[in-house]
Amino acid sequence: MRIGRPRFSERLKRRVLGLSAAALVLPLAAGIAGTAVAGAAPITHRAPSGGFEEVMVPSSMGPIKVQIQWAARGGDAALYLLDGLRARDDRNAWTFETNALDQYRNDNITLVMPVGGQSSFYTDWMAPSNFNGQEVTYKWETFLTKELPDYLATRGVSRTNNGVLGLSMGGSAALTLAAYHRDQFKFAGSLSGYLNISAPGMREAIRVAMLDAGRFNVDSMWGPPWSKSWLRNDPFVFAPKLKDLSMYVSSASGLPGQYDHPSKAIDYYNTANGMALEALALANSRAFQVRLATLGIPATYSFPSNGTHSWPYWSAELFKARGQILDALNAR
Repeated sequence: MRIGRPRFSERLKRRVLGLSAAALVLPLAAGIAGTAVAGAAPITHRAPSGGFEEVMVPSSMGPIKVQIQWAARGGDAALYLLDGLRARDDRNAWTFETNALDQYRNDNITLVMPVGGQSSFYTDWMAPSNFNGQEVTYKWETFLTKELPDYLATRGVSRTNNGVLGLSMGGSAALTLAAYHRDQFKFAGSLSGYLNISAPGMREAIRVAMLDAGRFNVDSMWGPPWSKSWLRNDPFVFAPKLKDLSMYVSSASGLPGQYDHPSKAIDYYNTANGMALEALALANSRAFQVRLATLGIPATYSFPSNGTHSWPYWSAELFKARGQILDALNAR
């Protein structure tokens, strides 16, 4: 039997069915495409203009809270502010122990203040601390130089136009991060930092301090005192890597100054501790100054005749460094 062309009614029926199928498929496809776009990370070319924000940034350690004050005019420069040995898990102390936010509120630079990292020295540890039941291995260098910049880049912050400044533990960490990540940091600042940690007695002092601040075992961080990891994280040793970096180094004498007004027994105890810690930081910072001088590497130094190891003095030094920081990052 000869097969002829389908009758008009059959062709019409097939066309209607085809159109109906297309009508069902198109909204489904559109829905799938819309979900993909909505789920993508927001990419911007300019940071928010001013304002304060707290965000949770993914990391190998789990989500890390980061407090951010955005550049006043949407600039791409950023200053990382690192905490001290007793860093808290709820807030970065620069946000409440100092007036750092007010100091830079009208400047075209974003303040980036990571939260947490007690006794971490903001470095990548070898293993979790086995003295206090720590479950996660600290990986702070990875976070601050890869995971956090990856996030900030989605908000308009440059990967290469950054500064880093810290106090005490954060002071030596700031120089370490800048030394090994020169493509990221153009400025580094140490306030009362320990910059000669291979000096006699320093390893033992750090061990005792970390046990006191959270019962952390320093051997889980850098291994035994004679390991290469200790030398890698000693500013006195890696000083040649700091050539052509804008630096600000400060430490006071340890003698009580304008912000020290003890009135109770605990105040006198804290002041005495602050005096000893600052005197040790000064010895370290002066040794580091001599080391840089022998290498012909310039830096800005501030060694006030009075001042203890405490926040009001670090707040004042941050303000003194402000012009240099803004110039180094072209953030005026």
